[in-house]
Amino acid sequence: MRALVVEDEKPIAALVRRALMEAGWSVDVLHRGDEGLEAIREQPYDVVVLDIMLPGLDGLAVVRRLRAESNAVPIILLTARDGTPEKVEGLESGADDYICKPFAVEELVARLRALLRRRSGDSLTVYRLADLTMDIARRRVTRGDHRIELTAREFSLLELLIRSPGHVFTRTQICEKVWEYHFDPGTNVVDVCVQRLRRKLDDDFEPKLIHTLRGVGYCLSETAL
Repeated sequence: MRALVVEDEKPIAALVRRALMEAGWSVDVLHRGDEGLEAIREQPYDVVVLDIMLPGLDGLAVVRRLRAESNAVPIILLTARDGTPEKVEGLESGADDYICKPFAVEELVARLRALLRRRSGDSLTVYRLADLTMDIARRRVTRGDHRIELTAREFSLLELLIRSPGHVFTRTQICEKVWEYHFDPGTNVVDVCVQRLRRKLDDDFEPKLIHTLRGVGYCLSETAL
């Protein structure tokens, strides 16, 4: 699952990011409303955690613009204003839920999971390709009737690939999205992780699903590149 956190108070943003990552999410963090709006327009997120009081563009304006564009990404607002009129304003702007500061990160994670269950059932948490099934919420991967055990990094890599079948991800993109640091051309961590994942997913099964585009990167597909 991929989340975007837009919060200008960096300690709060770091706290939320850490909690979501510990819950198995991939998390991007921005600190301005206008930057958050552009990121949501450009990339598919499963959920957005959005502060109301932001520089550049406030959270309510971000929600209104997204909904006016028919962007239905689930949004939970963070607000320091706990009065009923403020909550009503947020919900009527198009937000799906809100949580008041200060808050427990455990409650935020629970609210996000509940929001996704209400909005989409299994559609955002279960991915299938050929006989491969990946259940994000249960952290369960199977091929046919066989359960496949993955490390946390292998799970994140497979989630990235299965969310965009047929799309070739470069080593740089994989490193930044799965390891969350800039790619060092001197390291082979991406190739090693792909090889381990390929052994688990493909060695004993047909069709082969992990493919290499030489000199470019990797993708997940039922057919060879």
